[in-house]
Amino acid sequence: MNKDGQSMTARQVNAYERVIMGIDPGTNVMGYGVLGVNGKKPELIVMGVLKLNGFESHYLRLHRIYQRVAALVEQYLPDELAIEAPFFGKNVQSMLKLGRAQGVAMAAALSRDIPIAEYAPLKIKQAVTGSGSASKERVANMLKYILKIPEEKMPHLLDANDALAAALAHFYESGKPAIAGGGTSWERFLRDHPERIAPRRK
Repeated sequence: MNKDGQSMTARQVNAYERVIMGIDPGTNVMGYGVLGVNGKKPELIVMGVLKLNGFESHYLRLHRIYQRVAALVEQYLPDELAIEAPFFGKNVQSMLKLGRAQGVAMAAALSRDIPIAEYAPLKIKQAVTGSGSASKERVANMLKYILKIPEEKMPHLLDANDALAAALAHFYESGKPAIAGGGTSWERFLRDHPERIAPRRK
């Protein structure tokens, strides 16, 4: 389905030069977002969440994550997968479960030979908003602005936004021009992607 709620055919997906899928792993809610890219222009194909609260068993949740990611890969044929890396917390059990959820999602993509890029939450926020400390609300607003998503089409659960942000961050990161010494040219990057510059407030 695209942002208008309509299913996309394989021909429509193939119309893009590149398709990037983003995943925000979780054991209660998993977010996903898919971008289609033509040239330097990304656009939303689909975004949504997989709710897992209905499964009491952790292993059944992992199985459902694998099934859903595999189905998304089959439907939207992504060229790459961008996934949010688990953040380090004090609760070891929660970290272990989150790591398993990420691993299962990665395995589903790897089983279809989809290359994977992993990004820390701070890196994703930095790429999308310019600030690694940006709030989830600011990330959502930048996604709406950059991808021209109508307010009524934005999901209520922020997990989908996080997944879409991971895909968009990968689009920007993979498109950065390399310069001597292995660094990147931020000024040139902004010149090549003027849509990244938010309008000034009046």
